Amino acid sequence: MPNSGVKPQPGIPLFDTVHPLRRQASPTGRNLALRLGRPLFRHCSSYRLKVPQTVVERGIFFVKIFVTGGAGYIGGTVSQMLTEKGHEAVIFDNFRHGRRDLLPSGAQFIAGELADRQTLENIFSSARQNLQPFDAVLHFAALIEAGESMQRPEIYFRNNTAGTLSLLEAMLACGPRRLIFSSTAAVYGEPESIPIEEDARLEPTNPYGQSKLLVEQMLVWFNRIHGIKYASLRYFNVAGAREGPNGVTRGEAHEPESHLIPLILDVALGHRPSIRIYGDDYPTPDGTCIRDYIHVSDLADAHLLALDALDERTEKQPPLIYNLGNGRGFSVRDVVSSARRVTGHPIPEVIEPRRPGDPAILVASSTKAMRELRWKPRYTGLDDIVRTAWLWHQKRYRA
Repeated sequence: MPNSGVKPQPGIPLFDTVHPLRRQASPTGRNLALRLGRPLFRHCSSYRLKVPQTVVERGIFFVKIFVTGGAGYIGGTVSQMLTEKGHEAVIFDNFRHGRRDLLPSGAQFIAGELADRQTLENIFSSARQNLQPFDAVLHFAALIEAGESMQRPEIYFRNNTAGTLSLLEAMLACGPRRLIFSSTAAVYGEPESIPIEEDARLEPTNPYGQSKLLVEQMLVWFNRIHGIKYASLRYFNVAGAREGPNGVTRGEAHEPESHLIPLILDVALGHRPSIRIYGDDYPTPDGTCIRDYIHVSDLADAHLLALDALDERTEKQPPLIYNLGNGRGFSVRDVVSSARRVTGHPIPEVIEPRRPGDPAILVASSTKAMRELRWKPRYTGLDDIVRTAWLWHQKRYRA
């Protein structure tokens, strides 16, 4: 990677621009720097970050991350955070579920399909030839509807599992050797105990969960044989909208919408007559499914921390696997009640039969992530998560 020859000087504002996307390291030690051939995944502002003086003196640049599915809800939020912190995010997406108008400002974009291995190889190869190789891959691109996977399992194995294999092969050919994988709590299936620990039995109850578990199993062997370092982040129910100085900036906007909180908020706005509850005869206190909800901003924070931790590990150390959740379970009716409090609107319910493949309870233990990554969720109350989602939902439809 070429050196600009520009040395940071005292008094120069943080993120002083050397190139529109690749910026100079700061002597304050609050920026993410990159050693030639080995990135330093350290964090800005509230995160622990120390840039060695030898790195600062060489005028090194920030990291370059390849983000699959970066036009979507979670991938877009993480990409926006990366660009705001001065890093270079290159988004790869097919817009099947993402939105062009919500692409993060400051990020580059490449349209393409995950299954197109040759295109991925060309992207990685071109970056390397230009002496600006990618330092890591954040892999969000996937189909995520458990109910749909029970009707069309083939598209989940083709897209999620086979598509990821194409990505891994391209990484082996000429790409980076670091990967953050967007996994899912669905790999656990019906848990034997609550809260769920990372070493719990893996027995998915739907093809969606199975398609993600197959990827995790592939990654074990790619790590052992090829030395690819990875972190597998098992998400629970992600919700809410990221807040900034100008209010909420990004939230859920799926087309068609299938997630519980935005569907409930559609009812509050009068876009739907009622919220459908699939099953009220589960072995839970109120008969409805219980899930663990995590705010999208807390999830984005965890990705930066996982990148940091991944860089500090050797190829011989075991991969990183973390649950990311709130640690508290809320039933479907709890979520409806929260939305009523937040919005002040009556939200009628309609009870439907159970959906095949839906576990009764999924609640995470995120103790490992908190201990090893020093991750601490900021949005722990359900009403606070729903509040940010409601602000975004109103802003989205006003626009």
